[in-house]
Amino acid sequence: MNLTGSNKEMLLVHRGMKPLSLDHSVNVMLTPQFYTMRKEALPVKYLYQARKIAPSLFDGLLDEKGSYEYFVFKEKENWVFIAYDPEEIREFLLSKGISAEHLSKVFFAQQAAEALEKPVILSDKEALMTIDGTVTLVPKGILAADLQTTQFDMSFTPSSGVTLEGAHTSLIGKKEAIVLTVVFSIFAVVFFIEGWQYSRSLESQKQEMQELLESYPALQSQMQRESIALKYRTIDSKERKKRETVKMLSSMIFKGVTLTSYHMDEKRFKALFSCVDDKVANKVKEMAKKSRLNVTSTKGSNIVTVEGKV
Repeated sequence: MNLTGSNKEMLLVHRGMKPLSLDHSVNVMLTPQFYTMRKEALPVKYLYQARKIAPSLFDGLLDEKGSYEYFVFKEKENWVFIAYDPEEIREFLLSKGISAEHLSKVFFAQQAAEALEKPVILSDKEALMTIDGTVTLVPKGILAADLQTTQFDMSFTPSSGVTLEGAHTSLIGKKEAIVLTVVFSIFAVVFFIEGWQYSRSLESQKQEMQELLESYPALQSQMQRESIALKYRTIDSKERKKRETVKMLSSMIFKGVTLTSYHMDEKRFKALFSCVDDKVANKVKEMAKKSRLNVTSTKGSNIVTVEGKV
């Protein structure tokens, strides 16, 4: 069933599991103890449409103290909606030795409903299996003695999962950290080049002004001095705005966002951001709009183009 081509170890996470000691990255699959599920046959054609209505399906079903996110997928003729609390899951995983740096993707047992038609033994008291199309925990004692069981491994890995995100725990792995380091290094170089060009321009203008004053003493008048000073203030203002623009664009780079191209001239700038999914793309758009920048995106892709004047 491994549809992702991933060779990462897959762990089945349940409340009664023993603590682990990890030195490598893993995927995890959560039992129904960590999520609430609804299965509905709805007249909805596209996944993005199903995602929009997910919260309304759980009204009155979830703990009001929790902060929930939703995962949606198609299962034959039905849409499957899963509500989960990322913070609760993070805290439990950490208590069992699965830290943020070792956590890759998170999956849900319902995604492996077909593979779990044969039960997986969790402990001497519990088993996980599919009953009437729904993955559930059952007492091990009710299983027939001759019922064939199966071993859980990475062959259970579904085609899609979620990445837990949050402010309390950093989930950026080494690969992502390297990418972000490179991106911010590029911005550092841009800052340096802009500053160097500004410094050269300012020195050149100062020298020009000094030569003019020496050649034409009449320019010493207050009015003429102010006129020349205004010229330098305009240059300084433009250079400052360029640096502020670069700083603003750098704030739009976070986990799930990659700067794919960047161009700036004397009048305008243009930046292309590649986002991992719709949620991240929408966040980038929102940040750009708050900064009063022009935002465009290609239908069916997560490429966001941000443009503006310098």
